Amino acid sequence: MNNASMMASPRIADVVPWWVVLVQGIALLVIGALLVFNTAVTTVVLVVFIGWWWLISGIFELGSLFVDRTAWGWRLFSGVLSIAAGVYIIGAPLVGTAIVVGFATILLGVNGMIIGVTHLVHAVRGAGWGRGILGALSLIFGAVIAFNWTTFAVALPWLWGVMAMLSGVVAIAGSFAVKRVLAEA
Repeated sequence: MNNASMMASPRIADVVPWWVVLVQGIALLVIGALLVFNTAVTTVVLVVFIGWWWLISGIFELGSLFVDRTAWGWRLFSGVLSIAAGVYIIGAPLVGTAIVVGFATILLGVNGMIIGVTHLVHAVRGAGWGRGILGALSLIFGAVIAFNWTTFAVALPWLWGVMAMLSGVVAIAGSFAVKRVLAEA
């Protein structure tokens, strides 16, 4: 491999050091464990963090209108909405957490229904009965989640915690694999 081709497509290890992936994996593992074993408090803390994120990003969005006026209407709306949501969540963290988790659960159910309908359409157009079965199951599970969102909203932070822990383990293992490959090179 010549130098020109190496410069055209850098390796991931050249862009992101292995230890950054390790730190991310450890953070995911810790946050996931907190979500699983101390679900309520951790969920509130994470949602309040999101509230601060929305507040600060909304302020910057509005401030950027003084520099760049492209799509100003949408950016004005987005900035005001971000600030309002951030202020509300920071001011009422428990209610804000319930709203954010409930809304995320409804979106998850609606997403499942949309995916189900899409698979069913593809099945009717000739993609096969397997795709149709998966579409029907996705549509059913999406509807169950969306229309029973209060029940599933209680489990969602726990599910996020399990997924974060699994992702953390994979990231940690991946970081050591990258380190090993770099040591052999």
